Amino acid sequence: MGTGGHTDPPDEHAPRADGSGHRVPEGQSPEEYGDHRGRGDHDDHGHEHRSRWPLVAAAGAAGLYGGVASYILGNETGLVPPLLGVGLAVVGTIVLLAGVAGWVDQAFLAPARDPQGAPKSRDSYVSTTLVFLATDVSTFGALFVYYFFVRVGAWPPEELPPLLGSLVIVNTAILVASSVTFHYAHEALEDDERRRFLGLLGTTLVLGLVFLAGQAYEYYEFIAAEGFTLSSGVFGTAFFGLTGLHGLHVTLGVGGIAVLCWRALRGHYGPNRDTSIATVSLYWHFVDAVWLFLVIVLYVGASV
Repeated sequence: MGTGGHTDPPDEHAPRADGSGHRVPEGQSPEEYGDHRGRGDHDDHGHEHRSRWPLVAAAGAAGLYGGVASYILGNETGLVPPLLGVGLAVVGTIVLLAGVAGWVDQAFLAPARDPQGAPKSRDSYVSTTLVFLATDVSTFGALFVYYFFVRVGAWPPEELPPLLGSLVIVNTAILVASSVTFHYAHEALEDDERRRFLGLLGTTLVLGLVFLAGQAYEYYEFIAAEGFTLSSGVFGTAFFGLTGLHGLHVTLGVGGIAVLCWRALRGHYGPNRDTSIATVSLYWHFVDAVWLFLVIVLYVGASV
């Protein structure tokens, strides 16, 4: 206060307060500071939505595969009780299914129930998806190691069907094309091109379904025409184990893309609301890469 009851003019260099009483940093207006605080609060709120379900699913998968390995080891060597492996596999399966169910509900169904709710933390979902895919590499890796042991030991098998034909080439092209359409669908969403996004995402779903139909037809040809089945020696076990596991992954991916299409048609996605698109696309590209490696090692490798 100045003398004589007059109010001193405000110091333009003194820190100001916004509407909530917070001190505004020098060089910012209260409105700018409020916007900054709002973004900060939003970011902090977003980071509360870290998904634990991919890690739960990965732990369950580890228990399942470890149980199967323990069961085989127990049967072959007697070092561990086979029932221990069965119990571990059962528990692992339950945890795996619970993790997948929780993940699907949290990442897909909950946002669909409340599409206007607070956006989830994209980075946390993407990072946990990458962790899940890293653990999934070990799943395929175990079966590939088994196949490599087959190649070193009992090779060549007595009866090997013609693996490398036009069907697998067409199927491979279809899966690669689906990965390309998914990538450009995501780009279209980021550019806010809704019609192009919906068209490419729907195309990805159709290509995934066609791939599954092609793999089912291939199985039919091998089993009905060639007599080549899961019980056709160690190579049959490796072939159907690897392609069947991959087919399961493709089926899960197609289910995820179908949910994306359903939500996209309801207008749940936009340039800044693409967490589900980003996570499913990572999974789908992973499935595509595994298939290419599988074709090179299993189909081409067994034919040379």
